[in-house]
Amino acid sequence: MDSEIIRVIAFLVGVIAFAALNAAYLVWLERKEAAHIQRRIGPKEVGPFGLLQPMVDGIKLMTKQILIPDGVDPILFRLAPILAMIPAIMCFVTIPFSQELVARNINLGLLMIFAFASINVLALLLGGWASANKYAVISAARAVAQNVAYEIPMLITVITMVMITGTLNLNDIVAQQPNISQWYIFRFSASPLMPVAFLIFFVCSLAETNRAPFDLSEAESELVAGFHTEYSSMGFGLFFMGEYANIVIGSSLAVILFLGGWQDPFGLFPGVWWFLIKLYCLIFTVIWIRWTYPRTQFYGLLNLSWKILIPISLFNLLLTAGFLKVF
Repeated sequence: MDSEIIRVIAFLVGVIAFAALNAAYLVWLERKEAAHIQRRIGPKEVGPFGLLQPMVDGIKLMTKQILIPDGVDPILFRLAPILAMIPAIMCFVTIPFSQELVARNINLGLLMIFAFASINVLALLLGGWASANKYAVISAARAVAQNVAYEIPMLITVITMVMITGTLNLNDIVAQQPNISQWYIFRFSASPLMPVAFLIFFVCSLAETNRAPFDLSEAESELVAGFHTEYSSMGFGLFFMGEYANIVIGSSLAVILFLGGWQDPFGLFPGVWWFLIKLYCLIFTVIWIRWTYPRTQFYGLLNLSWKILIPISLFNLLLTAGFLKVF
């Protein structure tokens, strides 16, 4: 038991380090990818290819003073950034990066991730409300409406996957996809709409993480900076790290549920490297979408969920149930 506790603590320390470095270098990747899409160079001065720029930015954030504006709720104002980061860290505990590389293989791992991920919207709500800033409050209201709307089709899609796999254990779901033809995105014997289910899950993960074209809660042209307008130093930094950690979690779930997880159908790489290749290909696509599509209008964002994604995901759920019953 003591060795198991030490193992979990060691994994948590590793996860925190991974989340921090991941956030730092995903910012570098985002700036580089955006620059190439816009025919610019991007960061290039600090270190080779600008690779040390994230470290310098992190030091700058950590050495800045944390300002508490007048009129804010000081307790909630300080609590919100912590709530944005800690649930994201906890979600990493049950994600299997390979068959052995998982902090805790929990039978209800999929349920645990969604339980902790749902706290993220509370962090945005508290951050906006506690700031006593009209732009932040409007942003918080938008974030709640957006998360409620897109959690429904995402959860319906996940329920569909649980019906097919018969388990909430993430390692067991990956074990059911030993080769490309068995990846659930291509398993038409379960449902002919599996690629559509993947697309719904991916779109919902973009909306849940407030990524463009669904970044209405951070619409700088309308809301200055959204819910974190009044935050500085590592208060802003924790929100930032939480957002990128949630991108990794959403992409990891897409890889596990639809793309075979750590399974290597070609026998070329160890499982963890194969998982990371798939993961960062999805993250590259997330960044690509941000710098390709313009921000949507808020009512269009809500209509996409309530009028299109929810009916399609419900239809897919019923169709999958029929296929499982018949075949």
